[in-house]
Amino acid sequence: MKVHVDMNLCQAHGECVFAAPDVFELHDDDSLTWVEEVGEDRRAEVEQAVQVCPMMAIKLEG
Repeated sequence: MKVHVDMNLCQAHGECVFAAPDVFELHDDDSLTWVEEVGEDRRAEVEQAVQVCPMMAIKLEG
């Protein structure tokens, strides 16, 4: 599945990092990086990241 983050909405709260630390990484300068293609074995944690994002900046495809 594909993970999309709208960086125009993201405000670097970092909730996604707590939910899916193997997928999202927040850097010291508040920039966010993420794995764009993840396997089904990560679906639950990525769906949790989508739910906890206060800016609703994360979307899943697939």
